[in-house]
Amino acid sequence: MTEKRLYNFSAGPAVLPVSVLETIRDQMLCLPGCGASILEISHRSKQFIAIQEQTKQRLIRLLKVPATHEVLFLQGGARLQFSMVAMNLLRGFNAPAQYVVTGSWGKYAVGEAKKEGAVEVIYDGSSHGYSQLPKPGEVRVRSDAAYLHLTSNETIQGIQFQEDWQVPCPLVVDCSSDFMYRPLDISKYGIVYACAQKNAGPAGVTVVIIRKDLLDRSSDSLPGYLNYRNHAQEDSMWNTPPTFGIYVMGLVAQWLEETIGGLDAMHRINQEKARLVYEAMDRHPRMYQGHARIQDRSLMNATYKLPSDELENAFLAAAKKLGLDSLKGHRSVGGIRASIYNAMPIEGVQLLVQLMDNFATQHA
Repeated sequence: MTEKRLYNFSAGPAVLPVSVLETIRDQMLCLPGCGASILEISHRSKQFIAIQEQTKQRLIRLLKVPATHEVLFLQGGARLQFSMVAMNLLRGFNAPAQYVVTGSWGKYAVGEAKKEGAVEVIYDGSSHGYSQLPKPGEVRVRSDAAYLHLTSNETIQGIQFQEDWQVPCPLVVDCSSDFMYRPLDISKYGIVYACAQKNAGPAGVTVVIIRKDLLDRSSDSLPGYLNYRNHAQEDSMWNTPPTFGIYVMGLVAQWLEETIGGLDAMHRINQEKARLVYEAMDRHPRMYQGHARIQDRSLMNATYKLPSDELENAFLAAAKKLGLDSLKGHRSVGGIRASIYNAMPIEGVQLLVQLMDNFATQHA
């Protein structure tokens, strides 16, 4: 039985473009030119090598990745990168790594880095419940630091850096929940990493964009898979890569490039979707209390609470009737979380806003 698709506000794995899903469906049994499914062909086949290279080149074009950086396709998600970044850039380094902790994921990253070397947390927003972000001038970044680590968007708290930082040491950023939501100046970053399943593809593939000179820090004493240099030297084929995930990410990148018109256009769409949600929150401040400071609100995850658990449950029940799915906030903070990633159609956001207005009026 075919069921009607819901508007999926899940924080991840998250919504994918319908046209991408349709292409996957149409090609699943037999990938054109292969005589077999993408799930069955060898990663060493000329067909898959072409798919991976095309995906890589689309990312390079979309993000304007300079020749100074390498694009890698890995596995293990952001949690593996919490360890790999420190293993490759901090282990054995003669100065500490610095971390800006703006939410739950930044806190997890610090915990893993401390296993590999000295860490300085130069900003921690826990005192205000991770509701606001620092400005670059508000933190003291060491020029000799192994690196500075940021989390660009905290999905749980709904706060997001909207601009690229310029720092005197290698800048490492976890972009897992907002990868390709806007253009990035990749030249300012030592490493940009992102698991795909929130904003760029399915679970199972992680993109790492690393400045090539940083590959020299990867020690031969590291376990093979955990060494960035191995993956760069083998063009992401040191082991069998996540073939299906790379294929789908390529389709998402094609959608961004050819249907949306690039990351500037995607950014404008994301700004408009977020504006609709936040204006609805601000119209009804007694009903919807946002978690994030206004200037730090995320374009990807809008988080807010209602005055009581009873009203939140009633809101979620009303949303379900309208086909608005997965709006319940993270278990650690509660409330409502609307994840409005790239592929969330504006019609879904408009229906959510209509519910917010009507619900506030009915329960005033």
